[in-house]
Amino acid sequence: MLYKEWLDEWLELYVRPSVKERTYEKYRCQAEKYLLPGLGGCELGALTAIRLQKFSASLPDLAASTINGVLSLLKSSLKAAVSLGVTDKQFSDTIIRPKPRGKKVVCFGKGEQKKIEKYILGHHAPHLCGILLTLYTGLRIGELLALTWDDVDLRRGMLTVTKTCYDGWENGHYRKFFDTAKTQSSERVIPLPRRITAYLREIKRSTEGEFVVAGKTEYGAQVRTYQRTFEHLLDKLGIAHKGFHALRHTFATRALEMGMDVKTLAEILGHKNPMMTLQRYAHSLMEHKKEMMDKIGRLLG
Repeated sequence: MLYKEWLDEWLELYVRPSVKERTYEKYRCQAEKYLLPGLGGCELGALTAIRLQKFSASLPDLAASTINGVLSLLKSSLKAAVSLGVTDKQFSDTIIRPKPRGKKVVCFGKGEQKKIEKYILGHHAPHLCGILLTLYTGLRIGELLALTWDDVDLRRGMLTVTKTCYDGWENGHYRKFFDTAKTQSSERVIPLPRRITAYLREIKRSTEGEFVVAGKTEYGAQVRTYQRTFEHLLDKLGIAHKGFHALRHTFATRALEMGMDVKTLAEILGHKNPMMTLQRYAHSLMEHKKEMMDKIGRLLG
């Protein structure tokens, strides 16, 4: 039996009934993008320790989380093949995970950020409010587009994150799905800056519907549609393209530049621990480092 045949059968018959649909879709995507091109054409019995290690060694350009996810899926599928009698042996325990290369944090410069803010505040475009909100809360796009006005306490200036959303296919239709927060630490309450609270009050008065970021459906804007909206805005402003997640990185970088302590920032971002936050953003402060070094340099002469 070819590995691709077993992987398809295992995912459909054993994995899909036991996990959330979103988790199944993530596994299916990892399989199609990485496992099938690399190993799909091999016979199960031909997946030797050397063959598996060669596949593992081809992954270091990926993010650490992606490498871990792909190899975990590979190991689970092979162990299931042995336990179900599809093959008599497997060597997944011999796999040594490659050391991932550090993923560069991409954020907007202060001038670019001001340009984005000035355009949004100068044009009455309620659908762009999510971009400004992300710049000042660090929300993930799924968390942002799952927000309803019930999650925003405009009197106290608090925003509660309890859920997320994603796009996917169902019965031949592309639609928006909702799910619980990414992790337990992702469930959090974020205090809003006063100016953002005032801005959201204006947005709420001028829009209808339950979602903070409105869209063409009753369920608010879809993820891919809103990403394209952001891309069009960058084109209009003449700013080099960066993914929507760069807004979250920009918030974190500005927060550290302003002196926010790492523990507070980690809680606002929904990170499990402050060390993760420090490792991810400490090297992204070059602009701030230059300013601080210039201040020290003024002591000379």
